[in-house]
Amino acid sequence: QVELVESGGGLVQAGDSLTLSCDASGFTLDYYAVAWFRQAPGKEREGVSCMRDSDRRTYYANSVKGRFTISRDNAKKTVYLQMNSLKAEDTAVYYCATGPQNEMVDSSIPMYCGIYDYWGRGTQVTVSS
Repeated sequence: QVELVESGGGLVQAGDSLTLSCDASGFTLDYYAVAWFRQAPGKEREGVSCMRDSDRRTYYANSVKGRFTISRDNAKKTVYLQMNSLKAEDTAVYYCATGPQNEMVDSSIPMYCGIYDYWGRGTQVTVSS
């Protein structure tokens, strides 16, 4: 019943934009952190971005800072990742995750926003160069 479903992935060219969506069901996103991770074949999973709920503080990986924007609509139970100026290096399966906020707010810690108890199955983003 608890489910996260990503959508919006696809094949694009370098420089293009793409918006990913993550729809939650079975629970609300209130007071939950939301996050996007990605994993390319043969590589470790990488935290892309996260956002707390109460204060909407965010984190972005250096590799996407200035290009990606995370947002949320709790009423719609949806999380978004707006990706601009896409690069071939952005090619990966992108995963949405959520869980209780991490009360230790330290922006120096990657993906500090929460404890991610729930995960989606991912959506493929392929950027051709």
